[in-house]
Amino acid sequence: MTEGLREQITGARRLLVKVGSSSLTDASGALDPSLLERLVESLAAVRERGQDVVLVSSGAMASGMEPLKLKRRPADLASKQAAAAVGQSLLVGHYGTFFGRHGLTVGQVLLTVEDVARQDHYRNALRTFTKLLELGVVPIVNENDTVATHEIRFGDNDRLAALVAHLVGADALVLLSDVDSLYTAHPSTPGAERISVVADIDELDVDTDGQGAAIGTGGMTTKLQAARIATASGIPVVLASAQDATAALAGEPVGTLFLPTGKRRSRKLMWLAYASVTQGELVLDPGAVKAVTERKASLLPAGIVEVRGQFEAGDPVKLVSQTGQVVARGLVNFDADKLPAMIGRSTKELAESLGEHFDREVVHRDDLIVKRTKKKL
Repeated sequence: MTEGLREQITGARRLLVKVGSSSLTDASGALDPSLLERLVESLAAVRERGQDVVLVSSGAMASGMEPLKLKRRPADLASKQAAAAVGQSLLVGHYGTFFGRHGLTVGQVLLTVEDVARQDHYRNALRTFTKLLELGVVPIVNENDTVATHEIRFGDNDRLAALVAHLVGADALVLLSDVDSLYTAHPSTPGAERISVVADIDELDVDTDGQGAAIGTGGMTTKLQAARIATASGIPVVLASAQDATAALAGEPVGTLFLPTGKRRSRKLMWLAYASVTQGELVLDPGAVKAVTERKASLLPAGIVEVRGQFEAGDPVKLVSQTGQVVARGLVNFDADKLPAMIGRSTKELAESLGEHFDREVVHRDDLIVKRTKKKL
């Protein structure tokens, strides 16, 4: 059964592949070009099959450690940014050399949270990726660590990979790591069992305690979070060891396959659900909460009891219950200063007293994402 399911990988028109720092470095934490070369061999084979490839690659900071004579991963932000600034060009240089041997050109794409949090930046990123792929270029993606801060960053390239997978219209996401699969507990724990297929990530009962490798930033928890984002949007995910990259990309039954649990969303709704930064809150009465979450209805002024924050028409906002629970996100159709005079009133009444412009939804159901209840990983 697993073999048949892996056709989602071999039959994909476009693959998003993410590789972590620990899969590209030696025991001392320095970049190991031979590991990059091996990875590129696997990705070049995918291109030879006629599939597009987008690579999200960690390793910039690790690449900069040796030239800067750093014996361990820096702890302070300024040193991290310096190492990333030095290492990013070295990392992409190696990729350019190795892909070039296969007649392939690479293009560097450095992203910040703002590039996916703001709609205009998101559209610009999409145009860049679209043109690179049209030209046959292999995009090499990383977070722009040289300008990111502790407060404003993706947190880990696993989440970045899931968001970029949807942005570029990838048909599958492959997460390459220093672990070969998802296990029921840490692989070193006696009795831990490998999980080959996950039908619904929210039904998982696994122990994800423990950190990632010392040279990287992520552990299994971040990979499961990335898998949840992707599978909820209709994108299958394979988690495998970087050493098994060729086998994983060839559809062989290695690693763990996460099956899609939802339908592919529009880029706008994906952005709204996982990448946008909300600008305010609308507090809903119980009837409006039920209408939005159960009946998938639009939000009308009559169901709003309070407006919080400053925002303009078109901004993303949270929809919350009177108990403070976030029930949805949506793109609001009115400025914050217009809404207080509208709350609790019917659209018919508003149209009669304020004009026809007010005879419409505050948040249309097509611009709304209901929050899914999930287990804590």
